[in-house]
Amino acid sequence: MAVTESMAGATSGETRAAHEGILRRQSARESSARTYARALPIVPVRARGLTIEGADGRRYLDCLSGAGTLALGHNHPVVLEAIRGVLDSGAPLSVLDLATPVKDAFVTELFRTLPPGLADRARVQFCGPAGTDAVEAALKLVRTATGRTGVLAFAGAYHGMTAGALAASGGAPDVQVARLPYPQDYRCPFGVGGPSGAELAARWTESLLDDPKSGVPLPAGMILEPVQGEGGVIPAPDDWLRRMRRLTADRSIPLIADEIQTGVGRTGAFWAVDHSGVTPDVMVLSKAIGGSLPLAVIVYRDDLDTWQPGAHAGTFRGNQLAMAAGTATLAYVRENALAERAAALGNRMLTRLADFGRAYACVGDVRGRGLMIGIELVSPEPEQREPGAPACGAGGPVGPSGVRGAGDPTGAGGGPDVPGGPGTAAVPDARTAGTAPDTSTGPAARTPYPPARTPYLPAPGLAAAVQRECLRRGLIVELGGRHTSVVRLLPPLTISDEQAEAVLDRLTDAITAAARDHETHGPHPQRHPGPARRAR
Repeated sequence: MAVTESMAGATSGETRAAHEGILRRQSARESSARTYARALPIVPVRARGLTIEGADGRRYLDCLSGAGTLALGHNHPVVLEAIRGVLDSGAPLSVLDLATPVKDAFVTELFRTLPPGLADRARVQFCGPAGTDAVEAALKLVRTATGRTGVLAFAGAYHGMTAGALAASGGAPDVQVARLPYPQDYRCPFGVGGPSGAELAARWTESLLDDPKSGVPLPAGMILEPVQGEGGVIPAPDDWLRRMRRLTADRSIPLIADEIQTGVGRTGAFWAVDHSGVTPDVMVLSKAIGGSLPLAVIVYRDDLDTWQPGAHAGTFRGNQLAMAAGTATLAYVRENALAERAAALGNRMLTRLADFGRAYACVGDVRGRGLMIGIELVSPEPEQREPGAPACGAGGPVGPSGVRGAGDPTGAGGGPDVPGGPGTAAVPDARTAGTAPDTSTGPAARTPYPPARTPYLPAPGLAAAVQRECLRRGLIVELGGRHTSVVRLLPPLTISDEQAEAVLDRLTDAITAAARDHETHGPHPQRHPGPARRAR
C-alpha cells in the first residue's frame, strides 16, 4: 500500500523512474526462468475487474487473467468480502488438513457444481497450492488404485512443470508416458481434420490399447484436457471425448480430466466435460477454484480411495483464505449463470474474429470455446500464395478454417473450408467430411477421408509482435500453441459487452499493424522454436 500511495502522489517522471527501477531490479535479482515478465514489462499496482493500472500510470485491459485464474477478474467485491470475513473472524489461516467451517463450506459448494455422476460418490484430496501438485496426486492415485504404472496422455498436452506432470505434457524431455494423437482441425495429425480426424485418433487409441504387440501395457489411467490450452486452444470434439470415456470405462482405465484452466465456467459450461456429458473418474482442479488465491484439489470416485494416511500431503493444503475466496467465486459463477454468459459472449467474439481473419492470410485459424479463445498466426510461403496475394496484409486468400466450438452443438467443430493457394484442397463442411458419396472408378482411387488443406507454417515472430502491439494499445494477451504462434484471450467471465468490443478493437488493430510490419520486415518463421514455459 505504501508503494502505491507514494506513486499516486508522484509526478509522471517520478512514476516512470520508479517503474523502470523496479523492472531493472527484477531483471538483476530474479531467476532467468521468469516468463510473463519478459513479454509484459509492466508493474501492476492496482487492479479491478478487467483493468490493471501500472506503476507508470498506464491502464491495461487484462485478457491474461492470471493464466485463467481470475474467473471474476481482479479484486471482485465478493472475493474481497470473503477474504476479509476470514481475517476479521480470527480463524486460523493455515490448518493442514484439519476440518474447519471454511473448508466445509468450500467442499459443499464445490460438490454442488460437479457432474452428477461424480457428485454423488466423490472424495476430495487437498493438494499443495499449485495445479501441478494436483496432477501429481491424480497420477499417484490411479497408480495406487489399479496397481499399474503406465499413463496415457496426448500430444500437445500441458499438465504442469513438476516431474510427473511434465512427463505427461507435450514438452516432456524424456518419454515416460504413452503419447496419443489429440484431434484438431487446422493441424490434424492425419491431415483430414473434422469428425474424420477425430475418428482416426480414436481408432489409433483403441488399437494401441487392444493390440497385444503395441508395446503399451494396460495403463493406470488416461489424462486429458477437454480443451488444450497451452497446446493452442484446441477444444476436444464432444463425440471424441465420449469415445475416450467408453474406451477407458470398458477397459477399467480411470479417466482423469485436467480442468485446471477450463473449469469454473471458462468454456461456457461450469466444467468443460459438461459439454459432452462425460463423467470422468478423477478431476484435477486449481486456478479459478481458489478465487485468485493458491488452491488445488483432486476430486475422484470413492472406489479409487485406496490411499493410506499420508500417501499424499502438503504443508499448504489448508489455505483458509483461498477456500473462502473459492467458495465465493464458485457460488457467484453458479448463481449468476456466468458459464452461460461466457458461451454466448464467446460465440460473438469468435464470430467477429473469424470475420476479421478472413481478410488476412496470416490468420490461419480462429478457435475456442466460451471465453477461452485462440488465434493462430501463420506465415504463408511465397509458393503457397495466389499470385499477387500478400502474405500478411488485407485481402489474403486464407481465412480461418472455422470457429471450433462456437455455435456447433455437436462439438465436432469446423466449418466450410476456405481455399488456400496452389497445392491446397478445399474440404467439405467438417460435419460431413468423410461421408461424401464415392465417385471413384475403383478401389485404388477411393478416398474415404478427404484431405484437408495444408496449414501454413506457424509464425511465432508475428505472434510476439502482435503481443507487443497489443501491449502498446493497453491490452494484455497470452501466447501459446505448439510453436508459440497462437494469441490467446482469457478474459474474466465478468467482462461486459462494451469491454469485449474494446478488447477486439485493440486486438484486431494490433494484428493489422503487426502483420503490415511483418510482411515488410519480418523474418522467416521459425519451424521449431524452443518451448514456452507456463504457469501452473
